[in-house]
Amino acid sequence: MARFFGRIWQYIKDMDKLMFLLVLVISGYSLLLLKSVSRSADSNYFKTQLMAIVLGLVGAWILTLVDYNAIASYWYLVAGFSVFLMVYTLLFGISVQNDNGVNAKAWINLGVTTFQSSELVKIAFMITFAKHLAVLKERDLIRRFVHVALLGVHALIPMALCHLQGDDGAAMIFFCMFLAMSFAAGVQLRYFAGLFGVLLMIAAPLAWKFVLEEYQKRRFTAVYNLDDPIVARGDGYQQYQGRISIGSGQFWGRGLFEGPRVESNRVTFQQSDFIFSVAGEELGFIGCMLLIALLCLLLIRTLHNARVARDPLGTYICMGFFGLIAAQSIFNIGMCLAILPVMGVTLPFFSAGGSSAACLYFGYGLVQNVYLHHKEVNGFTLRRGR
Repeated sequence: MARFFGRIWQYIKDMDKLMFLLVLVISGYSLLLLKSVSRSADSNYFKTQLMAIVLGLVGAWILTLVDYNAIASYWYLVAGFSVFLMVYTLLFGISVQNDNGVNAKAWINLGVTTFQSSELVKIAFMITFAKHLAVLKERDLIRRFVHVALLGVHALIPMALCHLQGDDGAAMIFFCMFLAMSFAAGVQLRYFAGLFGVLLMIAAPLAWKFVLEEYQKRRFTAVYNLDDPIVARGDGYQQYQGRISIGSGQFWGRGLFEGPRVESNRVTFQQSDFIFSVAGEELGFIGCMLLIALLCLLLIRTLHNARVARDPLGTYICMGFFGLIAAQSIFNIGMCLAILPVMGVTLPFFSAGGSSAACLYFGYGLVQNVYLHHKEVNGFTLRRGR
């Protein structure tokens, strides 16, 4: 028994306690906001989110029990399962449609609930792409064009599958993870410059003409015309109402559980895509800044863990999580503030959604795994001399 408790104590001593504390505070903040949102709906978002958090933390703990190098050594199984999951969703998943032209098939029916496959594949991508980069780095192939192109193909697979599912928001997140991890691995800047040149001059016009659906084009134009009453009542309704909710909170907010617009559900999908508007109305500027500060601190701590990682693989895993959290935070807050178009990207750790929330904790578990082993070399733990 003493040995058992000794191992628990050693685990607590070795873990990144600051990051764990940040995740707990963020989780508590999320639960408060969703408790308020539950006033406006029949669904108990608080209960669902709490269950997802518990499941996610248990999964994160399990992931820390196995060295991340051992997990990454089975990259081919992780990659194969990811492709299978995405293709299965594309063929047999649940479609979400509305009158605005949205038609996404990105969820699997599990009977008692639904599961968004791309959320788990994001975490799998952290493992497979980090392993790909680590192998190239070890063999000194990271600067060769052919291998850089193959990295692009690796990232293009989940992006293409997300697009076929009708979930281009998730495809954008994979792209940002690809950029963050590739940059950390030392891929030369000229490749990034060439990539963005191709995207801006060739890919973007072609995507606008042949790839984007009409409702996606209207979202792009609506964000710049919200003052037009027709747009504010149509394609820009969600952003227009969200902006009013955020502004109505002013500096201190109307009070937690006291927001009249939250209670009347004036902002559609306020529990998920527009949870930031709930913080703005009820907790004001202070609440919004606290939310942003917590996410920034989490990102800073992730960068710290990437820097102290014992090997490149650990660094790239952390950078994948960094790219995931940073991209989703920027896109979500940007669309809530009507700076960016609506793209169906949730606010990490805050938005309701069982699969999204739980999988984010799995990603946190991988980063915690990297930190737990950062003092090890070849399986041996380095100790400071007395």
